[in-house]
Amino acid sequence: MLIDNLSYQSRLRYTNTGEKFLLAAAALIFCVAGRSVRLGLFVFFSMSLFTVAAGRIPLRFYLRLLKVPLLFLAANAAILGTVIGNFPLELFAFPVGKFYLTASRETALYGFRIFITALGAVSCLYFLSLNTPVTDLITFFRRLHCPALIAELMLLIYRFIFVLSDCAGSVSVSQQSRLGNINFRTSLHSFGALASCLFIRSIRRAEALFDAMESRCYDGEIRVLSEHRPARLSETAAIAAYIAFLVFLVQS
Repeated sequence: MLIDNLSYQSRLRYTNTGEKFLLAAAALIFCVAGRSVRLGLFVFFSMSLFTVAAGRIPLRFYLRLLKVPLLFLAANAAILGTVIGNFPLELFAFPVGKFYLTASRETALYGFRIFITALGAVSCLYFLSLNTPVTDLITFFRRLHCPALIAELMLLIYRFIFVLSDCAGSVSVSQQSRLGNINFRTSLHSFGALASCLFIRSIRRAEALFDAMESRCYDGEIRVLSEHRPARLSETAAIAAYIAFLVFLVQS
């Protein structure tokens, strides 16, 4: 919900969606294909700068959103940077039975490279999601002749994320007020009750949503109002220069 709210408040909200998608997709492709620490760091800092400075997304919210992927990527890099072998390597080694949990400079560098590459890719996705509402993305996909069924499923699934999140929040507050998480056994019981409640309410909400769509002459296609924002020559030139610099970093 925080990402959705920030996307509507972004200064880049009314920038052409195709330009933002092209910039994020190009940076993501070059970052993943290059697998370079220098390229990954450049993509991460540049995309973060575009999001915070150009989009005027508050830095504290951006850092808050980075916490979850940052911890996951750090743990993943630590796993990829260590190996289990018969012999200890030069960086460190911990005996585990007859084997060693060990790492060398090459394995540690490999894990760090994967970490930086993934962090750069995450910054590209955050740039697109924090500056572009989902409705604009779906409209853009339709202009790219994306199948209508896929676009509608994206819209409905995205809407139900907020519906179920609000429902889960209210049920969780109700359970906590009744000491539903006082111990581990009670927490398990409360979690099962929460899951069953969400399942039943999701079905009821889906039926109510379909009835509402049918009452509004639903004919198999969801239509939303959209506003066409033409691309600006200065923005297109800046994106082309950015992509050219990425090509230079890959080749150098």
